[in-house]
Amino acid sequence: MKLCRIGDIGKEKPAIIDKDGSYKDLSSIIKDFNSNTLNFETLEKIKKIDISKLPSLDKNLRIGACVSNPPKFLGIGLNYRDHAVEQNLPIPKEPIIFSKFTNCVSGPNDDIIVPKNSQHTDWEVEIGFVIGKKALYVSEEKALDHVLGFFLVNDVSERNFQKNKGLTWDKGKGFDTFGPIGPYILTKDELPDYQNLNMFLDLNGKRMQTGNTKEMIFDVKALVSYMSHCMSLHPGDICCTGTPPGVGENMKPPVFLKGGEQIKLGIDKLGEQNHKVKAY
Repeated sequence: MKLCRIGDIGKEKPAIIDKDGSYKDLSSIIKDFNSNTLNFETLEKIKKIDISKLPSLDKNLRIGACVSNPPKFLGIGLNYRDHAVEQNLPIPKEPIIFSKFTNCVSGPNDDIIVPKNSQHTDWEVEIGFVIGKKALYVSEEKALDHVLGFFLVNDVSERNFQKNKGLTWDKGKGFDTFGPIGPYILTKDELPDYQNLNMFLDLNGKRMQTGNTKEMIFDVKALVSYMSHCMSLHPGDICCTGTPPGVGENMKPPVFLKGGEQIKLGIDKLGEQNHKVKAY
C-alpha cells in the first residue's frame, strides 16, 4: 500500500493512495503517520477497511512529508560503490552513520532553501526506509522484519559545513528543508526488488545523477542490523541509505545550488519529487 500525508504544513491528513491514484482520507482511522501509528498493527487495521468507502482528498492539495515528526532521521554516507570511485575514496569497511536533524524534514515538492551565506549546497537522491517494529541487536536475516516500507529522499547537504567545520557530518545535513521525504511510503510487501531500483536526479532539466540501488555497499538488511547494534531503532525512525554518482561537488568544475534552480528526482516505484530552490 501507498501511505502519504496530504494538506498544508501542520494540517496534513493521513491518506492511502488507491489503485486508481485517488487519495483516500484515513483520518477517521488514525490521526497521523508518526511514531505511534507507523507499525504493523496499523497496516493490519488498514487492510481490513474497504478503502473505496473512505472520503477522497483533493489531488491538488500539497503532499506533505510521508512521516510526521520521526524520532530519528539517520543517514548512511559513501554507500554506493560507483560514488566512492567517483570521489576517489576507498570502499568503507563499515557503514558510515550520521544524523539529519529532524527539523530538516519537508514535503516532496516543497521549496529547498539554501542556507544564509552558503556556497556549497548540494543534492543527493536516495532510497529511504521507515522502521515499523523496535529493532535491537537483530540479525541480517531478521532485519527486514523491522522495516515497514520505503520512500524517496533528497539528502540535501551543505558540503562546507559537512566537511570543513569539524569531524562530524551532521552540521551540514540538518538545515531546514534539507530532508524532503516522499511522496509516499510504499510498504515492503509491494517492493520485493528494493535492491534493484533505478534512480535519477535532474537539475534544470539536465540529468546529474543516474544509479541503481544494487550498487549499495551495505544493503538495507545489513544497515538495519548494523545500526541496531549501535542503538535501538523504533517505529517511525527513518534512514536514507546513500547516493549514486553525480553530486554537485564532484562535477568539474563543481556545481552548487544558489537559488532559482529546479530539481526533479525519482526512484522506480517510489514516485518523484519536484523542488524549486530558493536562497535564504
